[in-house]
Amino acid sequence: MTELVAPRDAGGAGAQPLRKKGAQPPHDKGAQPLHKKGVPFPGAAGTRARWGWMLFDWASQPYHTLIITFIFAPYFTSAVAPNAVIGQQMWGWTVSAAGLAIAVSAPLLGALADATGPRKPWVALFSVLYILGAAMLWGAMPGDPDPIRVLIWFAIGLIGVEFATVFTNAMMPDLAARADIGKLSGSGWALGYAGGVISLALMLLLLAENAETGLTLLGIAPVLGLDAGAREGTRAVGPLTAIWYAIFIVPLFLWTPDAPPRPARKAGEPGALTRGLRGLRASLRDLKDRRGLRWFLGASMIYRDALGGFYVFGGIYASGVLGWSIVQIGVFGILAALLGAIGAWIGGRADAAFGPRAVVMVSVAVLAPGSLIGVSVSPGRILFVLDVGQGSALPDLIFYAAGGLIGAFGGALQAASRTLLTRFADAERMTAAFGLYALAGKASAFLAPALIAGVTALAEDQQIGVAPVVGLFVLGFLMMLPAREDRT
Repeated sequence: MTELVAPRDAGGAGAQPLRKKGAQPPHDKGAQPLHKKGVPFPGAAGTRARWGWMLFDWASQPYHTLIITFIFAPYFTSAVAPNAVIGQQMWGWTVSAAGLAIAVSAPLLGALADATGPRKPWVALFSVLYILGAAMLWGAMPGDPDPIRVLIWFAIGLIGVEFATVFTNAMMPDLAARADIGKLSGSGWALGYAGGVISLALMLLLLAENAETGLTLLGIAPVLGLDAGAREGTRAVGPLTAIWYAIFIVPLFLWTPDAPPRPARKAGEPGALTRGLRGLRASLRDLKDRRGLRWFLGASMIYRDALGGFYVFGGIYASGVLGWSIVQIGVFGILAALLGAIGAWIGGRADAAFGPRAVVMVSVAVLAPGSLIGVSVSPGRILFVLDVGQGSALPDLIFYAAGGLIGAFGGALQAASRTLLTRFADAERMTAAFGLYALAGKASAFLAPALIAGVTALAEDQQIGVAPVVGLFVLGFLMMLPAREDRT
């Protein structure tokens, strides 16, 4: 069986298996990733290969920026659902259900991919779900009598983008040595945010109409003859996101090398599914001896859930509580995404200088109070109770500032988190490790949306409903304290 190993330089791409007590570290300083013992992975460290990999972030980010956060989610809750409160509940339960499906499936599919070798076929499969789910959102009519159908298509696209991300992330350690992997991750995330900004700008300037005026941010009717009265400009977010992804995913398949296939199964040997299950069991069994990895997976499960909750409901909050239009929310999204790109890029450099754990700790420590400030504003009030007068712009300005802060440190947090995982994971089970990472991210992915949906229903108040994300950030920070790289 071909053995996937990490670079031989001090842990290589961060994917070197943990050493046993007394074992001597390798002394070869070469930084070229290896896919077979002693054999360089052809072209893996090349600039074009890395750009192909980073462009996946550029291709996939619009689903998060346009659909989950700033354009489609507020449109669904304000125009498709019966009312904003019910819409927030429906959106929360849908995200929770999709997250549960991902959590259950990701570790097994990751282990199965490791057993077979290449990751690109899996990326292709889930890309089809992404494109189909996004494109079908065009059918989300205002006042749609069947909003559940719309949510099903949204969930299909969400499952597609999340699983495509699992398999693409697993390719990362083959593209850079340990010293450079933080920069690669940060640069990829920054490029993704840049893609989000540009796609969002296109939506706001040319397509997304103001519900009252029917005009875009440029003061024109939606282009291509789209009917503003039927909200076709805003609904075009689905097809735009699908086309964007279909175009920009191509370099990954053309430029970035994949893991080699495993040798053909011999008579009597277990099949790929059996080997995948064995690999998954081995990964789970190893957790009992890896205290740091256990704490990191647990902490990331909580703080990523909190960040995702704020991203998912930030636009909905701005629409339902602050009364912002889709265009206003889009401008807010551009600011947050621009700062997210800058934060991810700087975070990648800080990762290289101080290590990914330090970046994660600082980011979570800032996100907790930042999110608290964000959800403390409402028309005429800041910090929940401080009256600044109806008509004051201060609540809006504070929400802008909080969103920018969360965008910047959220970008750094996500980039550093996937780098940190490669410090823990074994090279030969890298996809399974990212499957566990997806499990950690999705096992509780229902938690923030469910808490928000549940608290919103109980309080019948959108502002109070979003408050649980603050406590999740605090819990995630506390759980990161013992999460240090294992040394066995």
